[in-house]
Amino acid sequence: MPELPEVETIRIALEPHVVGRTFERVEIDDPRLVRPFERVAVAAELEGERVAALDRRGKYLVVRFESGRVLLIHLRMTGSLRHAAAGKLDDDPHRRAVVRLDDGSDVAYRDVRRFGTWHLLEPHEVEDYLDRRLGGEPLERTFTARRLGERLAGRRAPIKAALLDQRTVAGLGNIYVDEALWRAQLHPLREAGTLDGVEVSRLTKAIREALREGIRRQGASLRDYAQPDGRRGRAQERFRVYARTGEPCLRCGTPIDKIRVGGRGTWYCPNCQRL
Repeated sequence: MPELPEVETIRIALEPHVVGRTFERVEIDDPRLVRPFERVAVAAELEGERVAALDRRGKYLVVRFESGRVLLIHLRMTGSLRHAAAGKLDDDPHRRAVVRLDDGSDVAYRDVRRFGTWHLLEPHEVEDYLDRRLGGEPLERTFTARRLGERLAGRRAPIKAALLDQRTVAGLGNIYVDEALWRAQLHPLREAGTLDGVEVSRLTKAIREALREGIRRQGASLRDYAQPDGRRGRAQERFRVYARTGEPCLRCGTPIDKIRVGGRGTWYCPNCQRL
């Protein structure tokens, strides 16, 4: 699933192509993308909207229109966005929607597993919708050890599961939680509410470092993720633990182990991250 670094990379790449542009024509081919709403009706609502800003909130790409409306795009497991000259993306069998911009270029949404969603919100709906689903943004100044500690206090769930909860921290997924826990030297099964102040501070810093590293390398391309121009990210070249079963820990040399936490494959160093 594209996580914060992948979505932020897409945002940065698309921003100069879409901000200030008008959605001239919208075709939504997959009804699952906008259900329970009717795809032709949603497409008609989007046509004529002019993009004022392209933001990100957690794993959501946030298309803000001059009208005040907002299109929330969640890529889920395999969603991605591509930008190209008109007609260049027509042969993709996994294309689910395409937006023709007023400069003649196309932004196409592709999704192999078809779990992604587009949700058009009215101005008064946006903040409440996002705030009910998402915690703090981990790369903003407001994300502090005190705030994270408050979110984790009293929680008996494993720290891995607590961090995957988007209401704890927005934008984290399986990859960057494992990477952050390795940096913080915390076992993924450690009970979240038992972390002391020093450990929470270490974890706060580790989350920021893991995410910034992912953004610097334009996200991780493991399966379907690619940037809007089709290039692949390189974050996977610098993973410390994720998907490195049996390889030596880059800190101590101990072979990386894989377990399951909350039904998710989880990688960690048995020596550096002791329970």
